Amino acid sequence: MTVSYTLKVAEARFGGFSSLLLRWRGSIYKLLYKEFLLFIALYAMLSMAYRPTLDHPRLLLTQEQRHVYAQVARYCNRSADLIPLSFVLGFYVTLVVNRWWSQYTSIPLPDQLMCVISASVHGVDQRGRLLRRTLIRYANLASVLVLRSVSTRVLKRFPTMEHVVDAGFMSQEERKKFESLKSDFNKYWIPCVWFTNLAAQARRDGRIHDDIAFCLLLEELNKYRAKCSMLFHYDWISIPLVYTQVVTIAVYSFFALSLVGRQFVEPEAGAAKEPLEPGQKPAPALGDLDMYVPLTTLLQFFFYAGWLKVAEQIINPFGEDDDDFETNQLIDRNLQVSLLSVDDMYQNLPPMEKDPYWDEEQPQPPYTVATAAETLRPSFLGSTFNLRMSDDPEQSLQVEASPGSARPSPAAQTPLLSRFLGAGAPSPAISLRNFGRVRGAPRTPHLLRVRTEEGADPEAAGCIEEEAMELGEEALGH
Repeated sequence: MTVSYTLKVAEARFGGFSSLLLRWRGSIYKLLYKEFLLFIALYAMLSMAYRPTLDHPRLLLTQEQRHVYAQVARYCNRSADLIPLSFVLGFYVTLVVNRWWSQYTSIPLPDQLMCVISASVHGVDQRGRLLRRTLIRYANLASVLVLRSVSTRVLKRFPTMEHVVDAGFMSQEERKKFESLKSDFNKYWIPCVWFTNLAAQARRDGRIHDDIAFCLLLEELNKYRAKCSMLFHYDWISIPLVYTQVVTIAVYSFFALSLVGRQFVEPEAGAAKEPLEPGQKPAPALGDLDMYVPLTTLLQFFFYAGWLKVAEQIINPFGEDDDDFETNQLIDRNLQVSLLSVDDMYQNLPPMEKDPYWDEEQPQPPYTVATAAETLRPSFLGSTFNLRMSDDPEQSLQVEASPGSARPSPAAQTPLLSRFLGAGAPSPAISLRNFGRVRGAPRTPHLLRVRTEEGADPEAAGCIEEEAMELGEEALGH
């Protein structure tokens, strides 16, 4: 059964995720404890072979053997860092999680199809009821057949076609017809073909009133069938085996090297020697802290091996793990809801009444005391709603762009750059001719006066002033 903890994390609070660490069902502890205990046992065996024990005060290894052991341990410790474990494992788990969610969204649900059947296939008599129930039963039969092919839980529930018949998804005559159709491939699509033929017959009999409703019914069926097909292909086409092997070998080899490389060994001779001052006694050689329990190595194993176990659990979510999909409950839910929709709810409507806000222009549903504070918050009207605009009225005047200003020259696109480069002519971003087409009251010439800046060409500035005066006279003339 899927482990759901959504309610526990509905609000972010202190230690919110900490309460989830004590759960056993669906936890990483349940997945990893066997490998974790095996790693500890192997580490302890190698550690006791190097250290003296109470039963054997003398070392099990000779001095020369201890020297070789230390060299091997240092080599393994350096080699383990060369494996790009984080990159390989992280990319693989991301791929598996995306595939896991895509498989869930590919599970066929009859909700849209049952609404179209209830609205399109008419008739309150026995024939109309039989048509609607048979159509939605065919859709549910297709999902059961494809789920038997991909889910171990569903296959254990319906091991043979006789169990499917006994469950009511198929009649004996339909079973004979199904088994008489010979094919080397999976035949989950046969109920969908029965559906289309029966819908076409209902259209000819007038149970479906027009071709638009008939086309809508077939479109919804094709969407439903496409999900069945996609689910089957997800089971057929797996993540390439080589990728899974690379990730598994990377994790196992990393911790095989860590078993030896993370062992405590005596420091190399002369590794900690420093120049001595006159009269100073030599200090004892220092090495790594001798920890009988390698805490950081165990945490690293817990994280990386646990990451791999997560991928192993969700790479096929149609098994019987704690977090696998509840396919049997989905079958029960789909059958019950779909039959209720097309049969008991067909033309079974409550009487229409005026709603409580019939005469109100701005309806406002009530709040409880626990949620009344939400009414004090202002409504969100957009991120620029409270943006403070310039108080200068000239900045709000509308101008018409001339055809020549649609593609400004390179100098006009970078006026500040041309000023630093000492361009001969100024480069205003908008042509001065545009200011002659101002919507509203005509502007006076002194508003078009251009200031000449230091470093600008005097002749070009004079031309701009003359043009500005001409435009001002034209505006006054109008």
